[in-house]
Amino acid sequence: MTTTADIPGLAESDGDSAELLPVATPARTRAALRALIRPDRGLALTGIGVLVAATAVGLLVQPLLGRIVDIVADGRPAADLTLPVVLLVAVAAVQGLTTTIGLTRVARLGETVLARLRERFVERALNLPADRLERAGAGDLTARVTGDVARVAEAVRSALPEMARSVLAIVLTLAALALLDVRFLFAALLAVPVQLLTARWYVRRALTLYADQRIANGAQQQQLLETIGGAVTVRGHRLEAQHTERSAGRSRKAVDLTMRSVNLVLGFYGRLHIAEYIGLAAVLIAGFWLVRDGAVSIGTATAAALYFHSLFGPVNAALVLLDDAQSAAAGLARLVGVTDLAKEPEPVGVPHRKSVPHQRTEPGTAAVTAHAVGHAYGPGRPVLHEVSLTLEPGEHVALVGTSGAGKSTLARIVAGVQQPTSGTVTAPAGSGKAAVVLVTQEVHVFTGTLAEDLRLARPDATDADLRAALATVHALDWAEALPDGLGTVVGEGGHRLDPARAQQLALARLVLADPALAVLDEATAEAGSAGARVLERSAEAALAGRTALVVAHRLTQAVAADRVVVLEAGRVVESGPHEELRDADGPYAALWRAWSGSRTAPHP
Repeated sequence: MTTTADIPGLAESDGDSAELLPVATPARTRAALRALIRPDRGLALTGIGVLVAATAVGLLVQPLLGRIVDIVADGRPAADLTLPVVLLVAVAAVQGLTTTIGLTRVARLGETVLARLRERFVERALNLPADRLERAGAGDLTARVTGDVARVAEAVRSALPEMARSVLAIVLTLAALALLDVRFLFAALLAVPVQLLTARWYVRRALTLYADQRIANGAQQQQLLETIGGAVTVRGHRLEAQHTERSAGRSRKAVDLTMRSVNLVLGFYGRLHIAEYIGLAAVLIAGFWLVRDGAVSIGTATAAALYFHSLFGPVNAALVLLDDAQSAAAGLARLVGVTDLAKEPEPVGVPHRKSVPHQRTEPGTAAVTAHAVGHAYGPGRPVLHEVSLTLEPGEHVALVGTSGAGKSTLARIVAGVQQPTSGTVTAPAGSGKAAVVLVTQEVHVFTGTLAEDLRLARPDATDADLRAALATVHALDWAEALPDGLGTVVGEGGHRLDPARAQQLALARLVLADPALAVLDEATAEAGSAGARVLERSAEAALAGRTALVVAHRLTQAVAADRVVVLEAGRVVESGPHEELRDADGPYAALWRAWSGSRTAPHP
């Protein structure tokens, strides 16, 4: 009987067994943020400086309004109102202009920093070891590259400029209250303890809650990806109910954390309203006493009340933005955790990571040597055992073996996509061109024109170069038959390419890249039988004249190879030409008989 534990990717899990990608500490996150801002210190300083000027000019509104109140209270002529009103108009114009300039510069700073963060994240994510991603699961990385990036971007575009302006307004308004009369400042500060306690209460709960929410969303996406990706197997083993319950369970956890965050925000707002009432009441009472004692005029008391009232917006905005700030900080910590991942110490428990993988030979030679290569995806989970393999210049070697023998792992290690746990690999050095190109069965058609998709391999390629590469892999006819030829938009939302044509596109990119070594990992496996024959011809043409390592999905590729290497349980058990191994009655002969259907039926 088959259980879920026997099906790859569908093992029992509560979402906590995966080794999630790391999350940076608060100190490391702050250091990374400073490093991101450092190249644009000038932009940051000028932006903040202009905002300070704009806020300072805006603080002239309340004294001018107080002046108008004094003029009216004293019964002075209406002509005396002209100057304060004109000054109010001038203040509004200057404040609007300087605020626009300051916010524009702060927004430009935010977008620049965000772009730099995205570039570093993508660079590190693309260079993560395959086994590290497999341990974490695709859902964790997907959640970071979508939800976390979006949350940080939203904070940069809206919260950062508003926070900068609010903090400046708070500081300068309190200073203005002190200039009117220090007792107004003391009255206003009665609201501060409630606000600080509210902020402390919120921050202590929000940071952990939002981090847990991100993890729960990642686990939810991972479960959905596994269930949808293995839908055929799930249905075949009648596991729909189990996987539906797991998806529902993780969704319930994510929803529960979301509702907790909503309740937290509601409590946060309620406490802020109490602080506003205390502060405004204190300022009004202080104004009443001071006016009664003749210490200040009615206009001055009015200006003080207006100053405190004007604090409602920036104080509440600053505290409310703690919600966005905490959420963005949690997302930023997860992004920085990935950008720092390449600097992590080697995991404990994975032995003998002493190799110096992918040493380069002299340009012009394509010899490849793997010496005593071993690999494990975790302690006690070896995949390759002391594998040694040499490819001579121009030689085509086919890797064959049963599922799980380690063929794809060895291919990725030779291609440099994955690092070996032990041993060394010597690969060809680049000489102005790509050294190694890996083509797998899971190719991607990027959104854009067909020409742009091809030029990913060689940006300076001319249209004639593109057509020559397509012709080499027997794809020029269908490419030119597309609605706009090489200008046809393909990929998401564009012209759909079937699996065989997508593979031919990948092989054409290989031809354009012109590597010294080509590694094909079951690159014809996605097509049907007829498509496979076309792809085998395309692959053979693309590999002509270059060293190649081919993970053979169909043994016709092994027949065409110069040499066949048979892997069994992570070890090389046979190596030699097809005819020799076929006649040797060993593991390859058994595979050949099973694949070709020539096995003799057993006697009763």
